[in-house]
Amino acid sequence: MSQRILPVFPAQREVAPPELLRVQGLTTRFFTQDGVVHAVEDVSFGVRAGEVLGIVGESGCGKSVTGLSIMRLVPDPPGRIVAGSIAFKGEDLLRLNDEEMRQIRGNQIAMIFQDPMTAFNPVLTIGRQIAEVIELHDRVRPAAALARAIELLRMVGIPAAERRVRDYPHQFSGGMRQRAMIAMALACRPELVIADEPTTGLDVTIQAQILDLLRVLQRETGTAIIMITHDMGVVAGMCDRAIVMYGGRVVEEANIYDIFGDPRHPYAIALLGSVPRMDERRERLLPIGGAPPDLVDPGAGCSFAPRCAFAHETCERNTPRLFTVGEGHTVACWADVQIEQPRR
Repeated sequence: MSQRILPVFPAQREVAPPELLRVQGLTTRFFTQDGVVHAVEDVSFGVRAGEVLGIVGESGCGKSVTGLSIMRLVPDPPGRIVAGSIAFKGEDLLRLNDEEMRQIRGNQIAMIFQDPMTAFNPVLTIGRQIAEVIELHDRVRPAAALARAIELLRMVGIPAAERRVRDYPHQFSGGMRQRAMIAMALACRPELVIADEPTTGLDVTIQAQILDLLRVLQRETGTAIIMITHDMGVVAGMCDRAIVMYGGRVVEEANIYDIFGDPRHPYAIALLGSVPRMDERRERLLPIGGAPPDLVDPGAGCSFAPRCAFAHETCERNTPRLFTVGEGHTVACWADVQIEQPRR
C-alpha cells in the first residue's frame, strides 16, 4: 500500500507572540506613460514575532511590490507609495528619512531577493558583500566581519567556506547563490526577513534544500518571515498563516489550516484546484479560466468577477471589503457573504 503524502503543517502556537509588523491601507502605484498602474491597493495585514506569513497569488497580483514597499525599495520614479502606513515595532517606516531607513534595512528587516544573480554585485566577492553589511550595522573591523561571513556561509551549508568566501557570484551555482543570499539576509540577526520567491529558477531538489534551510534557520533564530510565493506547496510546508492576493488586493487571510481546509474566496478555491495533489486521485487539474485584471484600468467591482463562477450584479458594481467569516479568517467576497452566510 502506498503511503499518502500530505502537506506538513507547522505546529500551532498556544500563546500569540506580540505583533512585529502592521501594514495598514498600503497603496502603491506606478505612474507610467500608459497610465497609472494600481499595483497594491489598500493592503492590510500583520506579522507577529517568530511567525511565518505566506503571501500567495499568481504573477502580477502585487506580492513582490508589497515586499518592496515594506523595505521602501520601490523605484521612484515611476513607483510611489501613495497611502497607508507600515508600522515596524510601532514606528511608521514611511515617516523615516533615508538614513534612518538604511539603519533598519538589512539590520532589523532583511530581504531575500527573487534572483540572487542580479541581487549580488558581480564585481565584488561574495564574502566582501556579506561583510559589508556586517561592517555597516555592527560597526566591526573588516577582519572580524569577514570571519563572520565565513561563519554564515558555513551555517547555510556552503562547503569549504574559507575558500569560497573569496569567490565571485558567477562562480557559485544558482542554489549556492541563494544560500549566500540567505546568509547575507541573516548577517545582522534581523527580526523580520522578507523572502521573495526564494526558490524561483531552481530545480526541485535544490528548492527542497533551500526551503529546509529556511525552515531550520527560522526555528533556530526565531526570525519572523514573510514568504512571498505562487506555490501553494511552499505555503503548506512553511507558513503559519497566509494571505491570498489578487489584482493588487488581499482577498483572503486565514491560518494555514483554514486556507487549505476551508478556503472561502473563489480565487483561493481555484488556486487549490489548479495544483496537483499526492493525497487524492484526480483525472485532470482545473485551470483558472480567463486572464488577470488590467491594473492600469481595474474598473469597478470585484477584480475576480470576470473569472468567477459565483459572480452576480453586486460583484460587478462594488469592490468587496474584507468580511470576517471565522476566528482570524477574513474574505473579500460578496458571494461568500450572500451564499455562505446562512450556513454559519
